[in-house]
Amino acid sequence: MNKTKIIADPGKQELFIIREFDASRDLVFRAYSEEELLVQWLGPRELVTRYEKFEPRAGGMYRYVQSLPNGMEVAFCGVCHEHTAPERIINTFEFEGLPEKGHVVLETLRFEVVTGNRTRVIGQSVFQSVEDRDGMIHSGMEHGVIDSHNRLDELINANRLK
Repeated sequence: MNKTKIIADPGKQELFIIREFDASRDLVFRAYSEEELLVQWLGPRELVTRYEKFEPRAGGMYRYVQSLPNGMEVAFCGVCHEHTAPERIINTFEFEGLPEKGHVVLETLRFEVVTGNRTRVIGQSVFQSVEDRDGMIHSGMEHGVIDSHNRLDELINANRLK
């Protein structure tokens, strides 16, 4: 079974999220690059995700909103710095719900070919401070990341990415 690994060394501003998927690199990259696919797996399954803007290209922007069952909504936004198929995505990420703006995270996703037509996705997130990173970890991020990856696995196993 595939498992998501989250690595956050004490005292550092970065964390790594690593997961392997039973699909080709092209297919997994598509799942990270197409709005119609992203809304099917991004976020915990109890939330509904919709994109208000999605421009997966250098200089493009994105903004998505996630709705909770109680009707509350949370939003995230960022700027795309690189979108090189099927190898790498670099963008910023910001939670709009913080009382103070500017807690921007730089994210790099690398898509590696693994034997057996599998793909390893390595995500590196660099925060502006150790406190920002630790705040993200304590916000329940792990549940969201793991459930997102499990949902992507379900899409792959159901052949719904083709």
